[in-house]
Amino acid sequence: MTMTVIRHPGMRLLCAALLVTLAATGHAADSVRLAPAQDRISDAAIHADLLAYEATQARIQALNDGGRPLRDYHLSKSQCWLDVSFHEYSRNDRSAFPQQALDQAVQLIAGMEEGAEPLPTDTPLVNDARHLRDDLWKRLRALHGTPGFECAQQAVACGEVELVHAGNEFNQQQWRHAKPYIQIAEDWVGDAEALARQCAVAPAADAAPQPVLPLVANVLFEFDRHGAGDIRAHSLQTLDRALERITAENLLLERVELVGHADRLQGQGFDYNQALSGRRASTVRALLLARGVEADTIAHSYRGDTEQVQRCDGVTPRAALLECLLPNRRVEVRFIVR
Repeated sequence: MTMTVIRHPGMRLLCAALLVTLAATGHAADSVRLAPAQDRISDAAIHADLLAYEATQARIQALNDGGRPLRDYHLSKSQCWLDVSFHEYSRNDRSAFPQQALDQAVQLIAGMEEGAEPLPTDTPLVNDARHLRDDLWKRLRALHGTPGFECAQQAVACGEVELVHAGNEFNQQQWRHAKPYIQIAEDWVGDAEALARQCAVAPAADAAPQPVLPLVANVLFEFDRHGAGDIRAHSLQTLDRALERITAENLLLERVELVGHADRLQGQGFDYNQALSGRRASTVRALLLARGVEADTIAHSYRGDTEQVQRCDGVTPRAALLECLLPNRRVEVRFIVR
């Protein structure tokens, strides 16, 4: 997080003095209040808020300097909450989100400073953020408590926060503004799973062998389409990255499970969506064969519109609704490895 927006030399000196005071006294506020949105029109109010962000960042730095590693789940989560708060503040978000995200950061920081145990692992949907992409939430939650979580803590924490960030943007300006943050969250999820797979944690002598996490990719299709030319390019890239990771991580591919899906729009009926999802799975199967995956390792099934990962209730006009429903028009690809 970079606070280069403080331009006035006097403000820099005041900021430095504040940080020195905090460090010297060892006492920092457990509640950091930003100026009300309607007051963020004067240099004085904005500079005061920037000082609050700087001071909060300094508290995170002090925890790290005191021995808490950057990869720690709670330290990472406090940093990510602080980052999304500052990001939205800088974009002039007038909602309660910047303050409430900052509150989450400060609460975690205070708990770490006080040595509280256990610290919370829940991720509140601040500012009534929409719960988007339940599939990503489930993949992140599945990592908690696993041996690989030791290495994946930072990616899990930041993935969870970015999903809340996306849900807030969805509420404010629908899918178009939420989409970039969903893509960031997807990257965090993929990184978290990769880090967990590669984590060299010595198992207990009596522990059962832990299964290796599968690699997951979602291949996305245009509305009412199922051909190879109807696949969104960025989702095809995620498929290829998964295959590259299998090689890079020196994994053995045992099998591939494909599950075809359709969105909830049933203009031509439930049976039509079932068949459409099956055709999509067949298309992805052909793509994998063309990429050298053995035919006898691939199994495919289809579930039509019965498993929606994104509802998009209330989204209008129709073009925006179709774009919002894109994650449902998918073939989920699970590479089972060891």
